[in-house]
Amino acid sequence: MGSPRAKLALEALGRDVRGARLRRGIAVADLAIRAGTSASSVTRLERGDPGVGIGTLADVLVALGMVERLTDLIDIRKDDLGLALTAERQPRRGRSFTAKPRKRGEQGAKASVDPDSVDPDGATF
Repeated sequence: MGSPRAKLALEALGRDVRGARLRRGIAVADLAIRAGTSASSVTRLERGDPGVGIGTLADVLVALGMVERLTDLIDIRKDDLGLALTAERQPRRGRSFTAKPRKRGEQGAKASVDPDSVDPDGATF
C-alpha cells in the first residue's frame, strides 16, 4: 500500500472493529467463527492490514450486526464533488441551432397564407 492516508484510514477502521468487538464482549476466536474466517484474519483486520479482503470485513460486520455501515461507506447522494461535477456536465437548456430555422419557416408559412382563405374560426381551406 503506497498511500500513508490509506494506511491511517485502515488502522482507524481496525481500531473501530476492535472497539466494537470488545464492547460486545466477543473474543477474537468467537468473532472469527461467527464470521466464517480465521482468528488471524480478524486480528489482521483489527491491525489495519491492507491484505485483508473486503469480503472478510463484510463478514465481520455481519457478525457484529453492523453490515449496514458497509453500504454507507460511499453514498453517492452525499458525494458533494461528484454531484457538482455531474451538474457541471449537464447540457444547458435553451435555444438550439435548429430552433431558429424552424421558427423562420413557420413565420414564412403564416405570411404566405391568403387572409381570404381563413374562416373566422381559424380553419384554413
